Amino acid sequence: MQPSVSLLRVTSYNHQQLRHSLETLLDPLGGISNFVKSGDRVLLKPNLLTGARPTKECVTRPEVAYCVAQMVLEAGGQPFLGDGPAFGSALGVAKASGYASLIEDLKVPIIEFKGKRYETVSQEFNHLLLSKEAMDADVVINLPKVKSHVQLTMTMGVKNLFGCVPGKMKAWWHMEAGKDADRFGDMLVETARVISPDLTIVDGILGHEGNGPSGGEPKELGILGASADVFALDRAILDIVQVDPALVPTIRASRRLGLCPELEAIAFPLMTPKELQIADWQLPVNMMPIDFGAPRVIKSTFKHLYIRFIKEPMAAYAGR
Repeated sequence: MQPSVSLLRVTSYNHQQLRHSLETLLDPLGGISNFVKSGDRVLLKPNLLTGARPTKECVTRPEVAYCVAQMVLEAGGQPFLGDGPAFGSALGVAKASGYASLIEDLKVPIIEFKGKRYETVSQEFNHLLLSKEAMDADVVINLPKVKSHVQLTMTMGVKNLFGCVPGKMKAWWHMEAGKDADRFGDMLVETARVISPDLTIVDGILGHEGNGPSGGEPKELGILGASADVFALDRAILDIVQVDPALVPTIRASRRLGLCPELEAIAFPLMTPKELQIADWQLPVNMMPIDFGAPRVIKSTFKHLYIRFIKEPMAAYAGR
């Protein structure tokens, strides 16, 4: 079947307007009920990179997750939210990023990912641990943020699913696979293939450009995008920001594996990438190597443990 990517000009996170925009966005794909059935356990997988930079638009906005959770509930689904932040817990980063209303108003639980080994398509990555919670969900709705990235040039839907690698396993994979950008891209694509999200909705109303994933600045991009094909959606977003696909390891890998369609092969039922193009998206000033040395992995692990088991509990206690 021809992949379909729904794109829409959206400039506001106002709840009422955003909810209407999301319904319009999903309508050509059959609406939320085409993906969620009554009783389904639905994982919402936002980008919860860090709670330390709340004004820099480096995480998926809580308004997007809130509206999608509402729609899932109305379809009879049981939403829960999960991610594997670089530092700290999913709950701690979510609260620091404004997700309290999602937890309190809609009673959506936020879970910590735990790892389990699953068979992958490629035996080369069969030792990759993936989140049991993601793999056991009836439906996975991927909620990435459009960002520039100092190691991967751009990150969107495929890279967001790397958050389903639990805990600090991500840092170890940087160390093991990061010496070859193409192999690292293959690993990210393999992760996306195994998790196989049912629906990806990308938050590009405000993106994060420059030295991402967290060291850049907010950028008014003004788009929402959705597709059942995460690879087609990523390809369309690159055309909007006018970034050469050859610069992005995940796109190169998905092309090599025959998973990334060309733009001419994608159906755009609402707006085309060309209609939404911007000419001034900023990529990183200086790229960094993908691989992590052992000292960096150890330092990163200790920082994660400090935030997870000392800083976050102390903050919670002080707020009582």
